[in-house]
Amino acid sequence: MVSVRDAKPDDVGAMAELFEELDRFYGATEVEPLELRTRQINEALFSSPPAAHALTAWQNDQLVGLASYSFLWPAVGLTRSLFLKELYVAQASRRSGVGKLLMHSLFAIATKNHCSRVEWTTDAYNANAQEFYDVIGLRRDPSKIFYRLEGEDLLRAAGGSVESAE
Repeated sequence: MVSVRDAKPDDVGAMAELFEELDRFYGATEVEPLELRTRQINEALFSSPPAAHALTAWQNDQLVGLASYSFLWPAVGLTRSLFLKELYVAQASRRSGVGKLLMHSLFAIATKNHCSRVEWTTDAYNANAQEFYDVIGLRRDPSKIFYRLEGEDLLRAAGGSVESAE
């Protein structure tokens, strides 16, 4: 049986390992050292205030999935939305209902927190993710176009360095 709950500081080691699997899923051939990944997870989820939240899915004391999310404001009117940044299910646990359980848990969090919507993206090439969302009855929103600024482009847009943006 799979159970879903909020991430706890004791989960960070297992989360770091699952994020490594996630990075390799997206094509990474190298990953950051475990110590760095552990620190980054702790800073994101357990600092004050946290940068994000995470749900974890467990089966027999093994982390089999996670969902990281943040609240955004404003959404419709002055309401807020829940933005799902990452939904990942361990390769060995796919097609067992873990993703669906995580998504429904996120929907419950959104309604509990008076969010007017839940939003997320998926890579255009990730046909499996799109099929998953289609199968559980979630519709695509063709009215939005996604933009991303990163790396050197981000530094250039910020005026040349991170320090100049502060």
